[in-house]
This record gives sequence, structure tokens and C-alpha cells, in this order.
Amino acid sequence: MAAAAVELQKVIFAALRGDAAISAVVGNRIHDHAPANVRFPYLTFGRSSAYDWSTGTEIGTEHLFSIHVWSKARGKTETLELMGRVEEILRDGKLVPHGHHLVNLTPDFAESRFDEELSLYHGLLRYRAVTEPAA
Repeated sequence: MAAAAVELQKVIFAALRGDAAISAVVGNRIHDHAPANVRFPYLTFGRSSAYDWSTGTEIGTEHLFSIHVWSKARGKTETLELMGRVEEILRDGKLVPHGHHLVNLTPDFAESRFDEELSLYHGLLRYRAVTEPAA
């Protein structure tokens, strides 16, 4: 299960990093864990869980993961636009994790809010995916 989760994150990372619209705003600031003093805006991978989704005849893994958008812009427009672009990229169905077949990838939850304590906008996208080993 862990190998499928790693490959899924790699292909999502590559898709986000390779997108011109996202790169124009965040550059290469897409992180698994953001370094100290990173410049805003940026994206991070959040919580990731993997569960056995096997049947009597097929092996499969269910993945629950999140992507975070961090922005210090005035207003939430930048956060919402980045969230929308991430959604478009993950919706297009072109992700192919190495050694695995992506059965489905569906959005589960999206939220944008102002964090008073940190004085920034925080966007949260949660997804559910199912993978099977490639034949």
C-alpha cells in the first residue's frame, strides 16, 4: 500500500509542478513539508492515508490525501484560483502512477479560510483515489 501511495504522490507532484498556471504563481514552491521561511504563496501535501481495497479477485488500495494552499494575498482570490487549478489538473484523468493503475480520483472536500492566528489564507483540498497494481 505504501508503494502505491508514494507513486500517487509523485505523479500528482509532477502534474502540479509541470502546470504553467500553477508555476506562474507558486514557482517551484510545492512541498511535502514546507521549509522554514518559504515565500508565499505555496502548496503542500497534507495528510495521506492508505487502506486495503482488495476484493476476492483483485488487489487495490484506497487513498485519502489532502493538498494545502497557503497565501498571504489580500483576499482569498489567489487561494481559490490555485485551488481551482489543482482541481482541474486532478480531474483531467491523465495521472499514471508508476506500476499502478489509477481506478478513480474524486474530490471529497474543499475549504478556503482566513487563519487569524497566522494572518494568511489557507485552502484545503481533500481527495479519495483508488489504485490497482499495473498488470
